[in-house]
Amino acid sequence: MNSSNFRGLLLFDIDGVIRDVTGSYRRAIQLTVSHFTNWCPNLENIDTLKAEGSWNNDWDTSMELIKRHVASSGISKSKIPTREHLINRFNNFYFGNNQNCAINQQPLNGLIKSEPLIVKKSFFQELTNQKVIWGFVSGAETSSVKYLLEERLGLQNPPFIAMEDAPEKPDPTGFLELTNKLIPRDLNHEVKPIAYIGDTVADVLTIKNAKKKQPKKNFISMGIAPPHLHALAKLEARTTYEKVLKGAGADVILKTTEEALIHIENW
Repeated sequence: MNSSNFRGLLLFDIDGVIRDVTGSYRRAIQLTVSHFTNWCPNLENIDTLKAEGSWNNDWDTSMELIKRHVASSGISKSKIPTREHLINRFNNFYFGNNQNCAINQQPLNGLIKSEPLIVKKSFFQELTNQKVIWGFVSGAETSSVKYLLEERLGLQNPPFIAMEDAPEKPDPTGFLELTNKLIPRDLNHEVKPIAYIGDTVADVLTIKNAKKKQPKKNFISMGIAPPHLHALAKLEARTTYEKVLKGAGADVILKTTEEALIHIENW
Protein backbone atom coordinates (compact mmCIF):
# COMPACT_ATOMS: atom_id res chain seq x y z
CA MET A 1 0.00 0.00 0.00
CA ASN A 2 1.25 3.46 -0.92
CA SER A 3 2.06 5.28 2.31
CA SER A 4 0.29 8.39 1.06
CA ASN A 5 -2.98 6.41 0.99
CA PHE A 6 -2.56 4.79 4.40
CA ARG A 7 -5.58 5.55 6.63
CA GLY A 8 -4.85 3.35 9.62
CA LEU A 9 -4.08 -0.10 10.97
CA LEU A 10 -6.62 -2.64 12.23
CA LEU A 11 -5.38 -5.71 14.09
CA PHE A 12 -7.55 -8.61 15.23
CA ASP A 13 -7.59 -11.16 17.96
CA ILE A 14 -8.77 -14.41 16.36
CA ASP A 15 -10.74 -16.49 18.85
CA GLY A 16 -14.18 -14.97 19.33
CA VAL A 17 -13.45 -12.27 16.74
CA ILE A 18 -12.66 -14.13 13.51
CA ARG A 19 -13.91 -17.59 14.49
CA ASP A 20 -16.41 -18.89 17.02
CA VAL A 21 -14.50 -21.13 19.44
CA THR A 22 -17.46 -21.97 21.69
CA GLY A 23 -17.46 -25.54 20.41
CA SER A 24 -13.68 -25.88 20.16
CA TYR A 25 -11.31 -24.04 22.53
CA ARG A 26 -14.04 -23.33 25.10
CA ARG A 27 -15.27 -26.89 24.84
CA ALA A 28 -11.71 -28.16 25.19
CA ILE A 29 -11.41 -26.19 28.45
CA GLN A 30 -14.58 -27.83 29.72
CA LEU A 31 -13.51 -31.33 28.70
CA THR A 32 -10.00 -30.89 30.10
CA VAL A 33 -11.21 -29.67 33.48
CA SER A 34 -13.84 -32.42 33.59
CA HIS A 35 -11.26 -35.06 32.72
CA PHE A 36 -9.15 -34.24 35.77
CA THR A 37 -11.85 -33.29 38.29
CA ASN A 38 -15.19 -34.80 37.15
CA TRP A 39 -16.54 -31.22 37.27
CA CYS A 40 -17.45 -29.41 34.07
CA PRO A 41 -17.28 -25.61 34.21
CA ASN A 42 -19.98 -23.80 32.25
CA LEU A 43 -19.35 -20.95 29.85
CA GLU A 44 -20.17 -18.41 32.57
CA ASN A 45 -17.45 -19.90 34.79
CA ILE A 46 -14.96 -19.46 31.95
CA ASP A 47 -16.12 -15.91 31.15
CA THR A 48 -15.87 -14.91 34.80
CA LEU A 49 -12.29 -16.15 35.04
CA LYS A 50 -11.23 -14.51 31.79
CA ALA A 51 -12.79 -11.23 32.97
CA GLU A 52 -9.98 -11.05 35.54
CA GLY A 53 -7.67 -10.17 32.65
CA SER A 54 -4.91 -12.68 33.35
CA TRP A 55 -6.17 -15.81 31.62
CA ASN A 56 -5.80 -15.35 27.89
CA ASN A 57 -4.07 -18.71 27.46
CA ASP A 58 -6.63 -21.53 27.50
CA TRP A 59 -4.15 -24.02 28.97
CA ASP A 60 -3.67 -21.67 31.91
CA THR A 61 -7.42 -21.08 32.08
CA SER A 62 -7.99 -24.84 32.34
CA MET A 63 -5.33 -25.22 35.02
CA GLU A 64 -6.66 -22.33 37.07
CA LEU A 65 -10.22 -23.69 36.96
CA ILE A 66 -8.89 -27.04 38.14
CA LYS A 67 -6.90 -25.50 40.98
CA ARG A 68 -9.81 -23.37 42.17
CA HIS A 69 -12.22 -26.28 42.04
CA VAL A 70 -9.82 -28.48 43.99
CA ALA A 71 -9.36 -25.74 46.61
CA SER A 72 -13.07 -25.01 46.99
CA SER A 73 -14.34 -28.58 46.97
CA GLY A 74 -11.73 -30.09 49.25
CA ILE A 75 -10.88 -32.91 46.84
CA SER A 76 -7.37 -34.30 46.64
CA LYS A 77 -4.67 -32.08 45.17
CA SER A 78 -3.58 -35.14 43.23
CA LYS A 79 -6.31 -34.13 40.79
CA ILE A 80 -4.11 -31.21 39.71
CA PRO A 81 -2.12 -32.42 36.67
CA THR A 82 1.32 -31.34 35.57
CA ARG A 83 1.26 -28.60 32.95
CA GLU A 84 2.65 -31.00 30.35
CA HIS A 85 -0.05 -33.58 31.08
CA LEU A 86 -2.77 -30.93 30.90
CA ILE A 87 -1.49 -29.52 27.60
CA ASN A 88 -1.36 -32.98 26.04
CA ARG A 89 -4.92 -33.73 27.12
CA PHE A 90 -6.19 -30.31 26.01
CA ASN A 91 -4.52 -30.57 22.60
CA ASN A 92 -5.86 -34.06 22.13
CA PHE A 93 -9.37 -32.70 22.53
CA TYR A 94 -8.70 -29.67 20.30
CA PHE A 95 -6.48 -31.06 17.53
CA GLY A 96 -7.31 -34.75 17.81
CA ASN A 97 -4.62 -36.85 16.19
CA ASN A 98 -3.10 -33.73 14.63
CA GLN A 99 -1.65 -32.33 17.84
CA ASN A 100 1.93 -33.43 17.17
CA CYS A 101 2.17 -32.92 13.43
CA ALA A 102 1.56 -30.39 10.70
CA ILE A 103 -2.13 -29.63 10.73
CA ASN A 104 -2.58 -30.20 7.00
CA GLN A 105 -0.93 -33.61 6.85
CA GLN A 106 -3.90 -35.75 7.88
CA PRO A 107 -7.68 -35.47 8.24
CA LEU A 108 -8.81 -33.35 11.17
CA ASN A 109 -10.68 -35.20 13.89
CA GLY A 110 -10.59 -32.82 16.86
CA LEU A 111 -12.73 -29.93 18.07
CA ILE A 112 -10.91 -27.61 15.68
CA LYS A 113 -13.44 -28.85 13.12
CA SER A 114 -16.19 -27.09 15.12
CA GLU A 115 -15.30 -23.45 14.46
CA PRO A 116 -17.82 -21.38 12.50
CA LEU A 117 -16.30 -18.36 10.78
CA ILE A 118 -17.48 -14.95 12.00
CA VAL A 119 -16.23 -12.97 8.98
CA LYS A 120 -15.76 -13.62 5.29
CA LYS A 121 -12.66 -13.20 3.15
CA SER A 122 -14.34 -10.26 1.40
CA PHE A 123 -14.24 -8.30 4.67
CA PHE A 124 -10.45 -8.07 4.48
CA GLN A 125 -10.60 -7.03 0.85
CA GLU A 126 -12.95 -4.24 1.87
CA LEU A 127 -10.47 -3.09 4.51
CA THR A 128 -7.77 -3.00 1.84
CA ASN A 129 -10.11 -1.05 -0.43
CA GLN A 130 -10.58 1.41 2.43
CA LYS A 131 -6.78 1.77 2.60
CA VAL A 132 -6.59 0.13 6.02
CA ILE A 133 -3.72 -2.28 6.72
CA TRP A 134 -4.73 -5.34 8.73
CA GLY A 135 -3.19 -8.23 10.65
CA PHE A 136 -3.71 -10.60 13.57
CA VAL A 137 -2.40 -10.88 17.13
CA SER A 138 -3.52 -14.15 18.68
CA GLY A 139 -2.73 -16.33 21.67
CA ALA A 140 -3.55 -19.45 19.64
CA GLU A 141 -0.92 -21.86 18.35
CA THR A 142 0.68 -21.09 14.99
CA SER A 143 -0.70 -24.27 13.41
CA SER A 144 -4.25 -23.33 14.41
CA VAL A 145 -3.84 -19.73 13.24
CA LYS A 146 -2.41 -20.72 9.86
CA TYR A 147 -5.11 -23.32 9.32
CA LEU A 148 -7.83 -20.76 9.97
CA LEU A 149 -6.38 -17.83 8.03
CA GLU A 150 -4.89 -19.66 5.07
CA GLU A 151 -6.89 -22.85 4.66
CA ARG A 152 -10.36 -21.71 5.72
CA LEU A 153 -10.38 -17.98 4.96
CA GLY A 154 -8.05 -18.29 1.99
CA LEU A 155 -5.86 -15.31 2.92
CA GLN A 156 -2.46 -15.19 1.22
CA ASN A 157 0.47 -14.78 3.63
CA PRO A 158 -1.57 -12.96 6.29
CA PRO A 159 0.59 -11.08 8.81
CA PHE A 160 0.14 -12.47 12.30
CA ILE A 161 1.63 -12.96 15.75
CA ALA A 162 0.79 -16.30 17.39
CA MET A 163 1.42 -17.93 20.76
CA GLU A 164 4.98 -18.93 19.91
CA ASP A 165 5.98 -15.46 18.71
CA ALA A 166 5.51 -13.21 21.75
CA PRO A 167 4.67 -13.10 25.47
CA GLU A 168 1.04 -13.68 26.37
CA LYS A 169 -1.43 -10.84 26.36
CA PRO A 170 -1.94 -8.43 28.11
CA ASP A 171 1.79 -7.99 27.49
CA PRO A 172 1.71 -5.69 24.42
CA THR A 173 5.00 -6.91 22.95
CA GLY A 174 3.45 -8.93 20.12
CA PHE A 175 0.93 -6.21 19.30
CA LEU A 176 3.62 -3.53 19.15
CA GLU A 177 5.95 -5.76 17.15
CA LEU A 178 3.35 -6.35 14.44
CA THR A 179 2.30 -2.70 14.51
CA ASN A 180 5.86 -1.53 13.88
CA LYS A 181 6.27 -4.11 11.13
CA LEU A 182 3.11 -3.15 9.22
CA ILE A 183 3.07 0.64 9.42
CA PRO A 184 5.00 2.22 6.52
CA ARG A 185 8.35 3.48 7.85
CA ASP A 186 7.83 7.00 6.60
CA LEU A 187 4.59 7.24 8.60
CA ASN A 188 5.92 6.14 11.97
CA HIS A 189 6.01 9.76 13.06
CA GLU A 190 2.35 10.39 12.16
CA VAL A 191 -0.56 9.76 14.51
CA LYS A 192 -2.67 7.36 12.46
CA PRO A 193 -5.36 5.20 14.14
CA ILE A 194 -4.09 1.81 15.27
CA ALA A 195 -7.03 -0.31 16.47
CA TYR A 196 -7.24 -3.79 17.96
CA ILE A 197 -10.42 -5.88 18.18
CA GLY A 198 -10.58 -8.43 21.00
CA ASP A 199 -13.20 -10.26 23.04
CA THR A 200 -11.49 -10.47 26.43
CA VAL A 201 -10.30 -8.14 29.16
CA ALA A 202 -6.74 -9.28 28.36
CA ASP A 203 -7.18 -7.91 24.83
CA VAL A 204 -8.36 -4.55 26.18
CA LEU A 205 -5.50 -4.41 28.69
CA THR A 206 -3.04 -5.16 25.88
CA ILE A 207 -3.94 -1.83 24.30
CA LYS A 208 -3.93 -0.09 27.67
CA ASN A 209 -0.39 -1.35 28.21
CA ALA A 210 0.63 -0.38 24.67
CA LYS A 211 -0.52 3.18 25.38
CA LYS A 212 1.76 3.27 28.41
CA LYS A 213 4.75 2.17 26.36
CA GLN A 214 4.06 4.42 23.36
CA PRO A 215 1.79 7.25 24.59
CA LYS A 216 2.17 9.31 21.42
CA LYS A 217 0.53 6.64 19.25
CA ASN A 218 -3.20 6.68 18.53
CA PHE A 219 -4.12 3.24 19.88
CA ILE A 220 -7.81 2.28 19.94
CA SER A 221 -9.28 -0.69 21.79
CA MET A 222 -12.36 -2.23 20.18
CA GLY A 223 -14.10 -4.78 22.37
CA ILE A 224 -16.66 -7.36 21.35
CA ALA A 225 -18.51 -9.98 23.41
CA PRO A 226 -17.74 -13.61 22.44
CA PRO A 227 -20.18 -15.37 20.08
CA HIS A 228 -21.92 -17.48 22.72
CA LEU A 229 -23.30 -14.27 24.26
CA HIS A 230 -24.88 -12.98 21.05
CA ALA A 231 -28.04 -15.10 21.20
CA LEU A 232 -31.16 -13.07 22.01
CA ALA A 233 -31.64 -15.05 25.20
CA LYS A 234 -28.16 -13.94 26.34
CA LEU A 235 -28.77 -10.21 25.92
CA GLU A 236 -28.48 -9.44 29.63
CA ALA A 237 -25.29 -11.48 29.97
CA ARG A 238 -23.82 -9.84 26.87
CA THR A 239 -24.64 -6.37 28.17
CA THR A 240 -22.90 -7.18 31.43
CA TYR A 241 -19.88 -8.57 29.59
CA GLU A 242 -19.65 -5.46 27.40
CA LYS A 243 -19.72 -3.27 30.52
CA VAL A 244 -16.76 -5.25 31.86
CA LEU A 245 -14.84 -4.64 28.62
CA LYS A 246 -15.73 -0.95 28.75
CA GLY A 247 -14.69 -0.76 32.40
CA ALA A 248 -11.34 -2.34 31.54
CA GLY A 249 -10.68 0.44 29.05
CA ALA A 250 -12.29 -0.46 25.72
CA ASP A 251 -12.76 2.68 23.62
CA VAL A 252 -15.42 1.14 21.39
CA ILE A 253 -17.84 -1.78 21.81
CA LEU A 254 -18.74 -3.60 18.61
CA LYS A 255 -21.83 -5.73 18.04
CA THR A 256 -20.14 -7.55 15.16
CA THR A 257 -16.56 -7.70 13.91
CA GLU A 258 -17.54 -6.22 10.55
CA GLU A 259 -19.08 -3.23 12.33
CA ALA A 260 -15.49 -1.95 12.50
CA LEU A 261 -15.99 -0.77 8.92
CA ILE A 262 -18.39 1.89 10.22
CA HIS A 263 -15.83 3.24 12.66
CA ILE A 264 -12.96 3.44 10.18
CA GLU A 265 -15.07 5.73 7.97
CA ASN A 266 -14.02 8.52 10.35
CA TRP A 267 -10.30 7.74 10.14
